[in-house]
Amino acid sequence: MAHKRDYYEILEVTADASSEDIKRAYRRLARQHHPDVNPNDPTAEGRFKEVAEAYEVLSDPQKRFRYDRFGHAGARGAAPGGFEDFGGFGDLFDAFFGARQSPRAAAREPGADLRYDLEVTLEQAAQGAERPIRVSRLVECAVCEGTGGKSGARPVTCPACQGTGQVRHATNSIFGMQFASVAPCARCRGMGSVISDPCAACSGRGTERKTEQLTVSIPAGVDSGSRLRLPGKGDAGMRGAPPGDLYVLIHMRPHDVFERRGTEIVCEIPLAFTTAALGGRITVPTLDGHTELRIPPGTQPGAAFRIKGKGLPDLHGAHRGDQHVVVRLQVPTHLTEKQRRLLEAFAHSGGDHVEDDKSLFDKVKDAFGK
Repeated sequence: MAHKRDYYEILEVTADASSEDIKRAYRRLARQHHPDVNPNDPTAEGRFKEVAEAYEVLSDPQKRFRYDRFGHAGARGAAPGGFEDFGGFGDLFDAFFGARQSPRAAAREPGADLRYDLEVTLEQAAQGAERPIRVSRLVECAVCEGTGGKSGARPVTCPACQGTGQVRHATNSIFGMQFASVAPCARCRGMGSVISDPCAACSGRGTERKTEQLTVSIPAGVDSGSRLRLPGKGDAGMRGAPPGDLYVLIHMRPHDVFERRGTEIVCEIPLAFTTAALGGRITVPTLDGHTELRIPPGTQPGAAFRIKGKGLPDLHGAHRGDQHVVVRLQVPTHLTEKQRRLLEAFAHSGGDHVEDDKSLFDKVKDAFGK
């Protein structure tokens, strides 16, 4: 059996860390080791799961109590000596000794992460850009500065739970045993404190909703599905708790000329049949402007030409892709008499048989007459 690391060591906190410290450490490490943030690191998923497992135990008061006393076996619901979880070892402990009172109130709730969908042009993805966006989010109340109290009044200990953030409910079984359960305090919502004189502007919440203009730096090489993180630009936390983050999800706008294939781009260019036969130079568009492309004599319809370094940059490196130009033969639909005579002479010189125009009825009658 593989050795399991200490949960406090995994979250990089001490054994006496508060619930808020544990939650803050988890948020930081979960973002750092998330597989989406480390797509080329095969070990990221394992580290992320390890952090999540440690947080699941240490964020639960009962599981943390068992872990502190019995280690990993206690966290799984089994104490030394083979006692299995009886509705949770903490419930069995509470049944005989009463509910445990935590000396610390529940952690203040951090702000929520937000998502913003942003459409980006191919040119912006090629060069990088600065884009202004408007985001509606919760910010600290300007009147009470996030405290929730009127005139800067500070929270006081909740009289319902005495500052523990938890309330105990006890019931007696038919066998005369007392069973207890612990739940978050409804009055203070698990925070351990209440506002005796709430701020009139925010009703004691400590936050207000505002629409802000932010600037997003779009790195060159982004593609649909890319996520950009703006730390601290999510919703404000409750009563001074850390704010969440803003995640900007990129969507690529379809282009009128180019088709994107990773870092490569493809475009189709009409080509006169005389240029295809004789060769020459044509002007083609690129993401950096126009450039000239040499067409060799005898170019066939559908031929593709590569222009190196005119694609998109790699988001994670200095490499830049290429542009592929596919030529589509352009046949004139209206000829002058002189053009027609020249083409007929060209066809006869090559042995081609050129028929005079006939009606559809005449062509069908000729076919059945043979």
